[in-house]
Amino acid sequence: MKFHVIFIAILVALFGLYELGLCTQQHPNKIIIMKMGADEDTPKVAEIESLARFAVQQHNNKENTLLEFVKVLKAKEQVVAGKIYYLTLEAVDAGKKKIYEAKIWVKPWMNFKQLQEFKLVHVISPFRSSGLGVKQEGNKLGWHEMPIHDPNVKDAANYVVKYIAQRSNCLSPYELLDIVRAKTKVIEDYVKFNLLLKVSRGAKEERLRVEVNKKLGGWFNVSWLKQDLF
Repeated sequence: MKFHVIFIAILVALFGLYELGLCTQQHPNKIIIMKMGADEDTPKVAEIESLARFAVQQHNNKENTLLEFVKVLKAKEQVVAGKIYYLTLEAVDAGKKKIYEAKIWVKPWMNFKQLQEFKLVHVISPFRSSGLGVKQEGNKLGWHEMPIHDPNVKDAANYVVKYIAQRSNCLSPYELLDIVRAKTKVIEDYVKFNLLLKVSRGAKEERLRVEVNKKLGGWFNVSWLKQDLF
């Protein structure tokens, strides 16, 4: 009887922590690996990249193409009779950067690998800094104030809110209330956004300072994020 009482008390306490808005945050990785199935060690980045190169090579052999592997953007692993890897990768096709999705079936104990799917999902358009209203001054690129209602700024801010929500175990979802300030600058083939955002989680409001990178083709990633003190 005492054991059951203690067990129920623990459940109530844990639920209370969620209600109070205490959440756990996950640290971002360059390669995001989501697992579906048995709890095993996270595959090494080198193994994921090797599978991506294998997928590109198999596609080249089958379709008589000359894709050049660049990098893995995202990977998901599913445990079945062996493992199935779902990869989102970047490759160059005739000088153009493109995004592909690949599905690879692996049976390590049989030294078996099979490319099951390989498809184009996005063609990366040539980058134009003028499209973001960022102008180069001489040979130096500095920070420039951007209108908070600019579509690119809004896209970056909305990405931040989704990014936080995906890495949080909070029951109350995050919502974007306002973009307080926005600055941008161009660095080679991507744009940096420095944003001050007002967000809410349930009845609680917060201000966040965040830096977001926008790569060619509209791919975002958060480089740093911290709570702003009023």
